[in-house]
Amino acid sequence: MPHLDAAYNLARWLSRSATDADDIVQEAMLRAFRAFDGFRGGDVKPWLLTIVRNCHLTALGARRRRSFVPLPESGDVASDALVAREDDPETVAIGVDQARKLGHAIAQLPDEFREVLVLREMEDMSYRDIASVIGAPIGTVMSRLARARAALKEKWLTDVEGGCRDLH
Repeated sequence: MPHLDAAYNLARWLSRSATDADDIVQEAMLRAFRAFDGFRGGDVKPWLLTIVRNCHLTALGARRRRSFVPLPESGDVASDALVAREDDPETVAIGVDQARKLGHAIAQLPDEFREVLVLREMEDMSYRDIASVIGAPIGTVMSRLARARAALKEKWLTDVEGGCRDLH
């Protein structure tokens, strides 16, 4: 239960839908509960997030087989954690807009980049734990993370800051 928020956060970013994320986390928690007798020590968080990722992949495959594409939710802010809580309405509006743009930029990353970025930057997981979750070597995690950060930076500079390349 202490990792339920992390499970939902990963499911939300992978599925891009709050409703689908709820379903994925529910299925993952059921699977984790059923398989807990077989868990052999170690950190529970990577084990649970691996189950969440697998549930997402299963749901994604089922959705593709049905050829169903959900419509994006209107007015959905990617994460309240990214929204500045200031008294000044202009600052609040700018923060909400930037959070929306960041969420949109992250959502446009390829799946393999988005998942490592979310696990590292939002869930603060180690490379080893991420490698365990996605079933890839640590070198692959490091490579994907570097490429995800570069792609996100490029997207931000191009789409949000209007192509400004002067980084000083």
